[in-house]
Amino acid sequence: MTDTLYTGISQLVTPRPGPQRGAAMRELKVIENAALLVRDGQIGWVGPAAEAPRADHEHDLGGVAVVPGLVDPHTHAVWAGDRLADFEARVEGVSYETILARGGGIRSTMRATAAASVAELVALARPRLQALWDSGATTVEVKSGYGLDFGAEIRMLGAVHELAAEFTLVPTLLIHVPPTEGREAYVQAICEELIPEVAREGLATAVDVFCEKEAFSVAETRVILEAARTHGFATKLHADQFHALGGVELACELGALSVDHLEASGPAQVAALAASPTVATVLPGVTLHLGLPAAPARALIDAGACVAVGTDLNPGSSPVFSSGLALALTVRLCGLTPAEALSACTVNAAAALGLGDRGALVPGQRADFLALHSADWRDLAYTLGANPVRGVWMGGAPVTPSVQGAV
Repeated sequence: MTDTLYTGISQLVTPRPGPQRGAAMRELKVIENAALLVRDGQIGWVGPAAEAPRADHEHDLGGVAVVPGLVDPHTHAVWAGDRLADFEARVEGVSYETILARGGGIRSTMRATAAASVAELVALARPRLQALWDSGATTVEVKSGYGLDFGAEIRMLGAVHELAAEFTLVPTLLIHVPPTEGREAYVQAICEELIPEVAREGLATAVDVFCEKEAFSVAETRVILEAARTHGFATKLHADQFHALGGVELACELGALSVDHLEASGPAQVAALAASPTVATVLPGVTLHLGLPAAPARALIDAGACVAVGTDLNPGSSPVFSSGLALALTVRLCGLTPAEALSACTVNAAAALGLGDRGALVPGQRADFLALHSADWRDLAYTLGANPVRGVWMGGAPVTPSVQGAV
């Protein structure tokens, strides 16, 4: 057993472990002139440096702030192709319906992804995940969902499985877009073929469904998620991105881990989430990139809900390659305080993935932590256009930041 003591910490800042709701999201523990002991990949001790225990090794961080590693609970980091033509057309005023009619939109990504091999998908996703890692994300959820045919879905999850040898990833099977014809048979095949195959191969831990007018109805979503539960999967939903159809209420009824997006949620959905253990995951990159109204994160916290934040990294609606930027955007676009945003990006994001062993710097938790460039932890929420993270530790092991950005 080897101990390493980290000293030279101007501030050690952490939420309490486990999901934090409402006002508790603002209640951070701040230890000035702190030290942190890592033992066998876990936090062994934290406290004032003057009270630090002896250790086999000591490492001086040089007087900077330390916070828990960030958790990104919602990404689509595996895709092929690009949506640059869509982006240019949209900023020139072309409607999404017209872009789809021209062969663009999400279906263009699905065509490109379906045509890619596992090796190609791995090579494309690796620098995206490296960018998230460099920004402070020590655990990242990655969804499938760009393969309308089941073979492409399996290849996407296979790519996530390969990348999990390099990064700490949580794989999710996303049922994203229905076919233009034969919806009923497609939903049946998802329940009877795709979900059982993913379960047999151990390729995912959860099943997510996009419940929206242009995607799956509440009734279809219920059928798919009930099949997922039968095969031992946790459940998640994309809901209320454009319309409040009842997806939030379904998520709460089924005890889903999280319901994500929520840009169209109103008082009824806020009340439902405040009364439910389901985590409300907001995605400020979508608001920035598409100009949608922000999810009502302020109202959710004030009502007592558990709110998490994700990048929603994807080529169409949120090309955000930084978990730190997502945290900073949530302060500016969704009305969170820096303390609430830190809780949302750590313990609450972990709860959205069903993980209770990370997100807080307390004894017994995973030793995933960040050393900032600054002596004040609030620079994590303040800084835009530069990376406030100087160093990343995962399971107690230092990670060398990448010198290359996302591609």
